[in-house]
Formats: sequence, structure tokens, C-alpha cells
Amino acid sequence: MEYNVEELSPVKRKITVEVPAEEANAAIMTAIAMYRMQADVKGFRKGKVPSSVIESKFRKQIYGEATTDLINYQINEIMSGLSIQPMSRIDVDAKELERDKDFTYAIEFEVAPKLELPNYKGLAVDEIKAFVGDAEIAEVEARILENNAEVNVIEDVRPPQDGEVATVTFGAYQDDKVVEGIQAENFDLMLGQGQALPDFEDMIKGMTAGEEGEVDITFPEDFINETLAGQTVTMKAKLHAVKERITPEMNDSVAKKAGFTDVETMRKGIRESYAQQRKQMNKSAALSQLLSQIIDGITEFPLPPSMVEDRIDRLIQDLEYKLDRQGKGLQSLGKTPQQMRDEFKDEAISTVKSEIFLLAVAAEEGLEITPEEIETTLSQLAMQTRQPLHDLKKYYEDNNLIVPLKDRLLCDKASELIYDSAEVKEIEPPTVTDVVETAEAEATAAKSDTEKFENKAEAVAFAVANLGLKESTAKGYSLAKLQERAEAFWAEQEA
Repeated sequence: MEYNVEELSPVKRKITVEVPAEEANAAIMTAIAMYRMQADVKGFRKGKVPSSVIESKFRKQIYGEATTDLINYQINEIMSGLSIQPMSRIDVDAKELERDKDFTYAIEFEVAPKLELPNYKGLAVDEIKAFVGDAEIAEVEARILENNAEVNVIEDVRPPQDGEVATVTFGAYQDDKVVEGIQAENFDLMLGQGQALPDFEDMIKGMTAGEEGEVDITFPEDFINETLAGQTVTMKAKLHAVKERITPEMNDSVAKKAGFTDVETMRKGIRESYAQQRKQMNKSAALSQLLSQIIDGITEFPLPPSMVEDRIDRLIQDLEYKLDRQGKGLQSLGKTPQQMRDEFKDEAISTVKSEIFLLAVAAEEGLEITPEEIETTLSQLAMQTRQPLHDLKKYYEDNNLIVPLKDRLLCDKASELIYDSAEVKEIEPPTVTDVVETAEAEATAAKSDTEKFENKAEAVAFAVANLGLKESTAKGYSLAKLQERAEAFWAEQEA
């Protein structure tokens, strides 16, 4: 076997392979031998069928499998020899093997680009100090007290009020038939907390224990159950009892129920846990900022198109999963598949750049992932997902997920190496006023110049400050979409 490697682009390779007739014949004979051992042919004992008979009877299958097996074997051999890791599916251009003839085929695939790595060690970065306020501790305490509240039936015969619990049996009806999924018996409904539609709560708050009532209710257009969105139903209910929640005072007894020895230990534990989580979050944010700065400094950064498309697929799958947990589907967004792909493209490109850069750093530093580290990670995943480790490992192996997992762990190691070598400066956390003023200043500056955002971060800051969008929502839009919404906002202001 001889082969020639062509660089079609910085991220695409083509390898032409020439196989002499002797190797082609050997591959065919190997396939014939396998069929000869297993085939049942009338008039011959199993394993004793002449090779010529086997070849004649199963020619199509034999030559097809011989071609596939030979190509797969040689691809593995070539990739190992060149130390190349394909970043895409390998496309094969090949005909079928023929006896006594040389065999030529070609393969094409995408690879990670060769980067000229900039300096990534000893860089300065700001990390926000992990601060946990007393108000946050008090909020956790309030939840603990709420979980330990006692519920007692109110003996007075009167309608329930906000903050009280109404025990009800209810159902939604259309054409005198109960709507599946909108019914319950002896359900404890906390009033005044938005757990039910306002019209239904108002009906309950107009009843006393033992009474029944009904009211027509139209579900909102964005109701979690899409089949009922915008539909009108008759809600029928019976109020069984009115209860009050009696919240205890915080004391050592309550703290023990929450798993602590006393109140002081509980508060200390909550603060330390919050501080540790916040420390990790702030470190991740600082690392992300540091990596963005380094990667933005790489002038030549060609990307394998298939990697970008794969990341877009994953982002859409993640979105679909989140919507599914809310009882919705992608169609509820009112966007075409191409619109969703366009909106996720910037994020996908950023993710691919980070992965390629970090894998290049890992290679430069000689970082490796041991089989023990793979095993440990899979064990942790098995515990988190409550799956048997053996089943999880088989799933990863059957679906070729071990290599992507190894790459992810390599990226994590490279990230830690970069951050450990950085000059980290702790800064005080910004106040709410600081954040708003900064966002407003950046948005005003962007508008006063050319009314065009220079980057997505600037557009996101403007959207949060002026358009009422959450930061996570704003980041989900493309830069072009944020620009479009900003221009509409400015037009309204001028009108």
C-alpha cells in the first residue's frame, strides 16, 4: 500500500491510496475463507465447500465486505502513522475490489487547523471575589423554615385567603368531558403564589369548605400544555378544607432537621457552600474571559465546517430538551429550522474555536488522559445519572463517544494549566448600580457612534439594559437579530 496526502485547505485533507493486486487478492481470499467456514451449501459439509463454489454463490457479499474491511483497516493504519485525528466523517471514494488488479481509492476528511499559538501563560485576569451576603443566608433559612411549616385546618367557616392552603378536588371540562391531565383530588393549593390561573383562584377564594363552584377559563396562548393554549374550558371544583401554614422560629431543632448540629453550624455551612459555588462560578467566568482574549488574538483561525454544524446541532438538541421539560416543542418558538441555526452559529463558532485552541495547547504541553481518568469520569457520570457503570461505558463505546470525552478532559486540563499560570487579581463584586450604569453607558456610546454594535457582548449589554431581556435570552440571539431589535427600539424612541 502506498498513499499520498493532499492539503485541500487548512482544514481539509485528501489521501489517495494505491493497493497492489497482491493485497487486493489477499483481502478477497480472506473474505472467501470467512464465508467458507460459515456457509451452508447443499451437497457439501459445512467448512468443506470449495472456495470456487463459495465465491460464485456469495460473490456480491464477499467482494463488498472485502473492499470495506480492507479500506477500514488501511484507514486506521494511515491515521496512526500520520498521527491525524479526523474532525469530521471520512468520505470514501472507491469502487469495488477486482481479482488480479491494482486497487485505488481516495478519502477526504476535515482536520483541526495548525495554529500559531500566542502566549497563553502568565497573563493578567480579574476574578471577582466570592461574596455571600446576609440576605442570601436569610433566604435559605426562610426556605428551611417553610419546609418545616405545619399545616393546620382552620375551623372557622370562611373563604380562604392569600397565603393559606385550599384543599380542593377539581377538573377541567370541555363538552362535559374531563380534560386529561387537568384534574386532581384533594389537592393542596397555596393561594396567592401564582400556582393556578387567576380566575380559578378567584373562584376558590369565593367559596367555603364543602361548597362547589365552576367558572369558564381561557388558557393563555403560551400555556405550557400546547393542546390547551388559547382554549376555553369549564373548571369545576369543590373546596374541602382551608388550612394555614404555621412557620416555626429558627432554632437548633429546625437546624437538626436540615442536617446540621445547631443554627450556628447551619449558617456557617450555608455560607461556605455558597462561597465555594460562587468561587467556582467566578473562576469560570474569569477563565472564559481570559480564553476569549487569547483566542481573539489569533488572526488566522480557519474552522472545520462540519464541527461548527455539529455544535449547532447539539445546541438545538439542548434547546429542544429544555423545551420538552416545559411541555413545549421547537415549533412553539415560531422560527424556521434555518433561523434557529443562524441564531446559534456565533455561539457554535466560539465553542469550536475554544476546543481547537485548547486541544492545541494540550498537544504543545504534552498533556494526556489516562484510561484511569476516563474510568473515573464515567463512574462520576454513572452516579450522577443513576445508571449502571457497565451500561454507560457500553453506550459510550458503541456510540464512539470515548474520543470526544477524552478531548473534553484534555480541554479541561489545558484550561487549568492556563489559569494556574495566570496572574489572577481578585476584585470587589460590582454593585447593581455599577452593572446598570456600565450597560447604559456602553449602549449609549454604541448608539451615538454609528448605531451599529461592534460585537455581540456590546449588543447583549444594550438588550439587557434597554429591551428588558434576560442576559441568557439575549445571548441566544444572533448579533444581527440584536441589532435589528435595537434599531426598532431607537425608532420608537425617536417617534
